[in-house]
Amino acid sequence: MTIFKIIHKTIETAIEELGRTGALTLNAPLPTFVVEPPREAEHGDLATNVAMTLTKIAGKPPRAIAEMLTPILLSNPIIAAAEIAGPGFLNLRLKPAVWQNELKEILKAGVHYGDSTQGKGVRVNIEYVSANPTGPMHAGHVRGAVIGDTLSNLLAKAGYDVTREYYFNDGGAQVDVLARTSYLRYREAAGENIGDIPEGLYPGEYLKDVGLALFQRDGKKWLGKTEVEWLAPLRKFAVEYMMSMIRDDLGLIGIKHDVFTNEREMIEGGTLDKVFKILQDKDLIYVGTLPPPKGKVMDDWEAVPLTLFRSSKFGDSTDRPLKKRDGTWTYAMPDIAYHYNKIQRGFQLMINVWGKDHGAYAERIKPAVKVFSDGKAKLEIIFVSIVKLFKNGEPIKMSKRSGDLITLREMVEQVGAGAVRFYMLTRIPDSELDFDFAKVVEQTRDNPVFYVQYAHARCCSIMRHAAEIFSPAELAPGALVQADIAKIASVDELMLVKFLANWPRVIEAAALAQEPHRIAFYLMELAAQFHSLWNKGNDNATLRFIVADDRALTLARLALIKAVQTIIASGLAVMGSAPVEEMRHDKPAAA
Repeated sequence: MTIFKIIHKTIETAIEELGRTGALTLNAPLPTFVVEPPREAEHGDLATNVAMTLTKIAGKPPRAIAEMLTPILLSNPIIAAAEIAGPGFLNLRLKPAVWQNELKEILKAGVHYGDSTQGKGVRVNIEYVSANPTGPMHAGHVRGAVIGDTLSNLLAKAGYDVTREYYFNDGGAQVDVLARTSYLRYREAAGENIGDIPEGLYPGEYLKDVGLALFQRDGKKWLGKTEVEWLAPLRKFAVEYMMSMIRDDLGLIGIKHDVFTNEREMIEGGTLDKVFKILQDKDLIYVGTLPPPKGKVMDDWEAVPLTLFRSSKFGDSTDRPLKKRDGTWTYAMPDIAYHYNKIQRGFQLMINVWGKDHGAYAERIKPAVKVFSDGKAKLEIIFVSIVKLFKNGEPIKMSKRSGDLITLREMVEQVGAGAVRFYMLTRIPDSELDFDFAKVVEQTRDNPVFYVQYAHARCCSIMRHAAEIFSPAELAPGALVQADIAKIASVDELMLVKFLANWPRVIEAAALAQEPHRIAFYLMELAAQFHSLWNKGNDNATLRFIVADDRALTLARLALIKAVQTIIASGLAVMGSAPVEEMRHDKPAAA
């Protein structure tokens, strides 16, 4: 149990004691309250709003409630001081032994420190990337891929049962264009001069590989055949080839999905028809007309009869068409069927990582989730804004259609997989991100990738120097637990331990909010605190981590270093980045 939960339970017990004595009567269940680090360190170690949350149900002012709680809390042997602030906040200071003992807990748990049962094994489906299989992974896909994968790691660490899923559209017109382009490249591989790629097909050079692979497999089998004969088999071949390439590209940054679902199989397997019948049986399908889109003046608007889903009954702004005028499915129908498929597989929580340009699309899917799950399943959407690419401050333009694109593979080759992953998490998802290839690899404190990795490398360097004085057995985490941790007593050292002790809370809060970028923010602040303590040792020899003439003090400080190293490694693992043990000036900081 974390310190925050221990104090939370201590406060609950104090409230119960006040209730038993009749000093405090609550006319409703205990409301939710928080125990968290205060905004300003000088205010104490922990702060709680419990007195303010009790006011309504206790019928007393918050300061009066805080005054009643204070003596009970001060009777607890781990609480050194309790101060009332503002309208009724309680600021608590804990005894140094509490933090010193927590340092031991970090060493005992290692990288598993912060693992949580918060999720209680709830099954979560996280769908991310989901790019159509018409080309290699490019920079536009990377951010959502990293956010989705890091969120998967985060929720797994917080105790959820996570399935990572990739959904791709292989049933639309884009895939037919892929097949036609592949056939052209196949003819080229067979020795034909195909000239310029016609407008409307994909001009990317990467499709030469598809054509060559097809020719190597089938020889001249498809030459001279009609499109009716080759379209379906070439479409299948090209999609499989592209998906294999996409898997390889994602593997470069450590991303591996558990499940791949495609639209064509759902269509051909009758899932869309089944879902439509379910909605019909629930009397949620009707033929009607829709008004023109709000906010748009459309003089040529024609209200025509459409097959509509009564989605407005479930929170949508309007009913949605599921069939076009010609009777074919609308764009939304396969997605509705796909989420029905997820619910049938038993997922209680579904999280989709989508581009920000899909913002208006979410309300079309959520009503269907409510219908198919009887309101028991939940769909959350994380919207990801664009990544702008730069090199030395100059923008890099890319266009998938023209074939002029920066691929994921090129990004990894230039800056390293770890740097790509880390940098994609340095902004909140729905804000634009500038990715400058030069800045991502520069070795300065302004580069968060370098700054965090440098902190880990410094910890490793300290431990290597310590190995010149102590035996490997003395430096093992199990041995460092036995060090005289009470010697970790300076304000700066204890402040660092307190920040480390916040790691489990960061994990749970980030998982609950579905905000994986919080992990990057935490590591950046941890690195800053560690580097600050390091610099003080440079100025004052008594503050250095290795004090040659004081073995006991050195071992205690090495325990602190090992804890910092452990938490950074744990955080980087959640982010999918490998920690470095030594900084090299001839290669990226996080390659």
